[in-house]
Amino acid sequence: MINKTLVLTYLYLLIYILLSSGVILYNKWVLSPKYFNFPLPITLTMIHMGFSGAVAFLLVRVFKVVTPVKMSFEIYATCVIPISAFFASSLWFGNTAYLHISVAFIQMLKALMPVATFVMAVVCGTDKPRCDVFLNMLLVSVGVVISSYGEIHFNVVGTLYQVTGIFAEALRLVLTQVLLQKKGLTLNPITSLYYIAPCSFVFLFVPWYLLEKPEMHVSQIQFNLWIFFSNALCALALNFSIFLVIGRTGAVTIRVAGVLKDWILIALSTVIFPESTITGLNIIGYAIALCGVVMYNYIKVKDVRASQQPAESLPERIAKDWKLEKKSSDIFVPNNSGDSSRGGSGGNGAASNLNVDEEAPLLSTSRLSHIGRSHLIRDP
Repeated sequence: MINKTLVLTYLYLLIYILLSSGVILYNKWVLSPKYFNFPLPITLTMIHMGFSGAVAFLLVRVFKVVTPVKMSFEIYATCVIPISAFFASSLWFGNTAYLHISVAFIQMLKALMPVATFVMAVVCGTDKPRCDVFLNMLLVSVGVVISSYGEIHFNVVGTLYQVTGIFAEALRLVLTQVLLQKKGLTLNPITSLYYIAPCSFVFLFVPWYLLEKPEMHVSQIQFNLWIFFSNALCALALNFSIFLVIGRTGAVTIRVAGVLKDWILIALSTVIFPESTITGLNIIGYAIALCGVVMYNYIKVKDVRASQQPAESLPERIAKDWKLEKKSSDIFVPNNSGDSSRGGSGGNGAASNLNVDEEAPLLSTSRLSHIGRSHLIRDP
């Protein structure tokens, strides 16, 4: 008998892979001078942000599909604005890279995402240097260097844009964990769009006004409403598909799907864009980097499973606490230090349990960060 839940899970994974690959190829086609010829990446990104923000506003305020998060101005100013700034930067630099380098090479460079995330986490104090992780990061870096050396149409400007976008996205992920989730705030894709998309639109307006507005001439730039609407709609659908995938799969499944998506995308890009030539050295370098990424994902999943203690039932906790209390009451301790120490240990236990609970929302973010650069309201 067919398991409907399993079929739905694989269906959502397939939709995610198709949408993620489709948005990347669509963006490349729109921006490339050889095809649609709209070489204005900031403008395209602002269209995405404006469309996503408008849809999110309708879902939150008009149709009330989800309830907005209670957010003070202080949290918005100290958390949402910095995150939006780096988010806008990652989109800007990542989309600009399409003008200079191929989709296949961009996907190979994206193998640096775990390296960038680990470096930023160590710098921000959310992670500690580890020998095993460092060796994996070194393996990934070596693979990317080999792949870059084998790139026929290597472009320094495009590579710098892509790598800068990767590090901006990594810093955004770390800031999301440090600033928002430490304050007890978790945002689903719709509320993320509602708060972050308008702010990112404002940040993108400044570079757009300085860099792209002077170059926009109606006679030279073609503006097709259907093209831009469908492009923004695909990006929005991708964000919602990630939400569905996260709800039905685990971290390992999502990361495996991300790796599969990258290989499919590299193969498709060479067919759709004939100028994207892949060499044997490209494949060897990317395979080496991919081994490092897979090993890194295995370590992180293993750490998450190790940190998750089996939950005790309420009767078991009561019985355990009663035994500990009875045992401690049989020991005579002068003055009140014993009571205070017991109270302190109880407080620490509660704190540790609370820390475990606070880490639970981080699982969804850690999953998203390895789907192809945390696609949360982001073009891959």
